[in-house]
Amino acid sequence: MSIVVIGSLNMDMVVRAERAPEAGETLFGQGFALSPGGKGANQAVAAARLGADVTMIGRVGKDAFGSGLLEIMEQERVHTEYISLSESQATGVASIVVDGSGENRIIVVPGANVEMKPEDIEALETVISGAGIVVMQLETDLAMCGAAAVLAYRHGIPVILNPAPAQPLSDELLHHITYLTPNETEAGILAGIAVESVEDAERAARIMLSKGVRHVIVTLGSKGALIVDAAGSRHVQGFPVQAVDTVAAGDSFNGALAWQLTCGRTLEEAVRFANAVGALAVGKTGAIASLPRLEEVEQFLRTAANAEPQDL
Repeated sequence: MSIVVIGSLNMDMVVRAERAPEAGETLFGQGFALSPGGKGANQAVAAARLGADVTMIGRVGKDAFGSGLLEIMEQERVHTEYISLSESQATGVASIVVDGSGENRIIVVPGANVEMKPEDIEALETVISGAGIVVMQLETDLAMCGAAAVLAYRHGIPVILNPAPAQPLSDELLHHITYLTPNETEAGILAGIAVESVEDAERAARIMLSKGVRHVIVTLGSKGALIVDAAGSRHVQGFPVQAVDTVAAGDSFNGALAWQLTCGRTLEEAVRFANAVGALAVGKTGAIASLPRLEEVEQFLRTAANAEPQDL
């Protein structure tokens, strides 16, 4: 079954430095790169590289960044016929500082990404109704995301919402979400509580379940992910690795999760696979450049299985 990703396409401007500057401070960096990204594009390519049939819905500007992003998506075998061109807005950009530990700080200027409105998405009802699963994030217009969720819900199509960048969401939107995938910070903002432990993450997830979400998967970095739904709470262990660059780690997880679910895997199986994809992504620099292919993930999982203690 196909995956429809509705989301952002950005050109990332990545600076590497030992640490992020303080207010009013100037530092020398170690490197600079232009890297295609945007949460929507990252998630689409993450799924496509694993073998999924992916269609992207989004918007870019009529500029060099937009042309470059379209070309890259086509090279990655993502269907681009529903990526439209803005007549007035530039392609979205993201300014990213990656520090010596691999952590990142990001400022996004969304540009054309937020130009798509509910009426634009409603015109694509046949595309959404034909999907196996719909994947969204929050770098686009929130009302448009809500309209897409309602359309998918009406046709019985499951929706993955990656609530990033974090912001308060209405109960109406959450009611139409099948899988919500916040990290710890996002879970805390959505639930209105501090999330500092796995127990806190479960409490936050249950608050979101009470608002109508069917499954909450809180990503916990190297500690894996916590699944909370009507069946209970399950902690799926992660794969500790040395992080080089955490840009697109969450996006790789969501793309992999979508692909596994369309393949008929259980939620626990899908999350374990997505944890492995995320672990591989943080071991490389860049956004799309860091996303692994299926054979790499399969080898990683075989190696991990061989390293686990065997029962006698």
